[in-house]
Amino acid sequence: MTQLGAVFRPQLPPERLRDIARLADDAGLEQLWLWEDCFREGGVSTAAAALAWSERVRIGVGLLPVPLRNVAITAMEVASLHRMFPGRAIVGVGHGVQDWMGQVGARVESPVTLLREYLDALRALLRGERVSVEGRYVRLDDVALDWPPAEAVPVFAGATGPRSLRLAGEAADGTILTAGTPADGVRRARRLVDEGRESAGRTDPHQVVVYLLAATGVDAAARLRAELADEGLADVPDLGVAGDAGAVAKAVERLAEAGADTVILQPTGDEPDPEGFVRFVAEEVRPLVS
Repeated sequence: MTQLGAVFRPQLPPERLRDIARLADDAGLEQLWLWEDCFREGGVSTAAAALAWSERVRIGVGLLPVPLRNVAITAMEVASLHRMFPGRAIVGVGHGVQDWMGQVGARVESPVTLLREYLDALRALLRGERVSVEGRYVRLDDVALDWPPAEAVPVFAGATGPRSLRLAGEAADGTILTAGTPADGVRRARRLVDEGRESAGRTDPHQVVVYLLAATGVDAAARLRAELADEGLADVPDLGVAGDAGAVAKAVERLAEAGADTVILQPTGDEPDPEGFVRFVAEEVRPLVS
C-alpha cells in the first residue's frame, strides 16, 4: 500500500505545529513531514516537538542541509530521536538550496562529494560503528555514538540531478523527490537510483518519497497555478493537482505507479486552512488510495 502524508510548511509559525501534530495523530494520518528551510524553522527541534506531542504518526524531516551540520551532530540528533521515539522519525539529508548555503558561508565546491562522504559517515555512526575518516569535507577521528539507535535507521537523501540520484541509490536507504517531479520524473529518478544501487551491489529495500503539490477547496486551481508560477514550474506538464479527494487520489496513484512508495501532499504556501488540509488528506484522500 502506498504510504500517504502531508507537509507542515515552515511558512506557518512554529507555534502552530502542536495543534497540527495532534490533529494528524487523531485523524490517522500516516506521516507528517517538516522542512528545515532557511531561515524559518529548525528541522530537529520541530521533529522532536511533533514526536512528543503525538503518539503514532511518523514525523519526517525532508531535509537537513548537510553543509550546515557536522555529521557527528546529525548522528547524535537522529540517534536521540530514534531512542526516544523508536521507529517514528524519518530523516533525510541533502545539498540544501545553494543560494542559502552561500548566504551563511557554508556553500562547498563539490556538493556531491560532500553528500557522499556525509552519507557514508552518518550511516556508519548510526550503525554504532567507530569511525575515522579524512575526506575532502568530512573528517572524523575515532568517533562513535555512546547511544546509537537500538535498531537500524534508514537514512534518506534528497536528490534531483542524475549524479545525486545515482548517489542516493549507492549510499542512502531512500530518496526524497521534490514537488517539481511529475510521474515521468519519478520513473526517471527510479532508473537512476537503481543504476546507483546496481553499481554498489545493493539489494536491500530503497524507498522513494515524493512530494505532490495539492490544493483543494475554494480557489484551489488558482492557488496551484500561482504557486507553480512562483516556483518557475508553470510550464511543466502534469505537475501538482487541484480538486476534490478523487482527483488528488488519482494523482497520488499516478506517482505510485511510476515508482513512488510514499506520496506526501504539499499544500500551497497560502493554504487557508492547514488543519483542514490534514483532515482532508487523512479522512478523504487516504480511503481512496490503495
